[in-house]
Amino acid sequence: MNEILFFGSNHDPILIKNESMRIIKPIQFKFENENENENENEKQIKQISTGYFSTIFLFENGKAIEYLKDSNQNPLKIQIENIQKVTVGGYDEAILTKEGNVFAKGYNINSKNPKEFINISLLIEDKNDRIIQDIVSGVSSIYLLTSNQNVYGIGSNDYGQIGFDSETLPETEKPILMMKNVSKIFSGNSSNHFFLLNSNQELFGCGNNDQGQLGLGESRKEEEQIQKLTKIQNIPKGKIIDIQCGYWHSIMLIENQNQNQNQNPKRKLYSCGDYTYNGLGKDKNTYEFTEIKSSLFENDDDNILDFSVGHSHNLILTYNSKLIGFGNNHYNQLGILIREDEEEYQLVPIQIELPKLRFNENISNYHVYCSAFTSFLYYSPLSFSNLEEDLIKLFERKEFCDISFKTENGEIIEAHKLILEYRLNQNEIEKLQEIISKKSIKESNQIFEMIYSNRKINPKLYSEIKEIINSNEKIEETMKRIYLNEKDFIIERKEKQYKFPKLILIMRSELYRGMFLSVINDTSNKVTDYSELSNKSFQIFEYWIYSNQIKNGIQITQEIIEEIQNGIDYFQLNQTNPNLFDLLINKFNNQNKN
Repeated sequence: MNEILFFGSNHDPILIKNESMRIIKPIQFKFENENENENENEKQIKQISTGYFSTIFLFENGKAIEYLKDSNQNPLKIQIENIQKVTVGGYDEAILTKEGNVFAKGYNINSKNPKEFINISLLIEDKNDRIIQDIVSGVSSIYLLTSNQNVYGIGSNDYGQIGFDSETLPETEKPILMMKNVSKIFSGNSSNHFFLLNSNQELFGCGNNDQGQLGLGESRKEEEQIQKLTKIQNIPKGKIIDIQCGYWHSIMLIENQNQNQNQNPKRKLYSCGDYTYNGLGKDKNTYEFTEIKSSLFENDDDNILDFSVGHSHNLILTYNSKLIGFGNNHYNQLGILIREDEEEYQLVPIQIELPKLRFNENISNYHVYCSAFTSFLYYSPLSFSNLEEDLIKLFERKEFCDISFKTENGEIIEAHKLILEYRLNQNEIEKLQEIISKKSIKESNQIFEMIYSNRKINPKLYSEIKEIINSNEKIEETMKRIYLNEKDFIIERKEKQYKFPKLILIMRSELYRGMFLSVINDTSNKVTDYSELSNKSFQIFEYWIYSNQIKNGIQITQEIIEEIQNGIDYFQLNQTNPNLFDLLINKFNNQNKN
């Protein structure tokens, strides 16, 4: 099930045949032979990453294809399995597998055979630090975050972007340790600068700073290169969700919890660097992170869902289905047409006109992605293949946690009792508390991540907990047992009861309180007031309908799919088609009998 919109530069590589070199407005992107008896779910997009000469599409099944500048416009299959993430810089690219290995290629990585993937995680000297949990790319550098929360850099260091003096170390084809105790890493496929968050949530940066893109402040604007990791002061208050880097600018996404717990946390964007080409959302250069203000996303309904930064352009997607862009539009990468007498640069945010989206009712399943000079809007709903990551994301949402553990220093770490109960029995939960009481907060977080995901990110710690967790079942199978048991549940609506097959309740944060607990924990298997269910409930149904991984589910016909798409809000009392709910229930139940 795909929906990909593409606009901007259509060369190096050519992605859409028989189209101009510049795609002015967003158009549908299709893969070669997509309609030739091929299961759409096999090509459900998980991620897109583009550099100067290549574009990689990663699918939910862990496979990927690559468009290269010299590949005659035809995609090539990447011969690596179980891919978790891809990252393409200006000149190099890297692939992270679910086993924690990183394969990379490019002139800055392997100058002797730049077109050949090599396992760069094996080049880390410390053999106990070779399991990688995240990767990001700069224009000519690659950064690795290990399971031990250490960061390594490899590739070009000509701007000091690996944190060392560029004259003594201009480049390296071997990962070099940059910092320990790191929680997140940030860069951009067109950037020569880099950020990281340490375990104390302090922000550090290094690399090119000729336009103030590191946000070090007015006093540091003349320092063109910061050749060692330097702490960034005056960071906006709130939780740093993401930082993305362009060539001359950086944009940070900050999240603050709303007073109204039923609303999504309020998100704001902050930018620094050069405004002339990049459009910082303001009309002057800023040398520290300052808020981007616009009437297009100032209301709660316009809360920021996703954003992306290219070489010198930016895209924002809101919960209210607005696509917003600003910055360089030389290649029409903002999806707007400019006249000859107009500037190519859109310095303040502007709304981009979109064609009707195939799944526009579920905008929270869409993502934006900017490469150097191209742009994508693509649809990527949750799936079982992505379940481990979704559980870990849920673990980070502390407002939904309902069980606490105390570490050796008396710090509190919170978790989800319901998930633990399906992985451990009560005695094992008590043993887990004993283990946590002797561990640091860092080790405790790793223990819970392993319990949630079944990944052995820290073999030493895993050996301590493997005896108490259900190691005979993969987490996917365990969670399926939660969601796909034989029981039905009842929804009451207007004094009528409807019997539903068990839904796949993937735990999106919006649904956790409204639907997950009420169904799973309710011993009567009865939802008495479904009007309190989240407006996002359709996302769950949609996943259930389209997932091919459900072995004995009800067959859903194209007719039902179309009816659901035409009546998305049938989980709401004020639905536009009051008979749709009854119609769907009858069809579900009839097919179940057959």
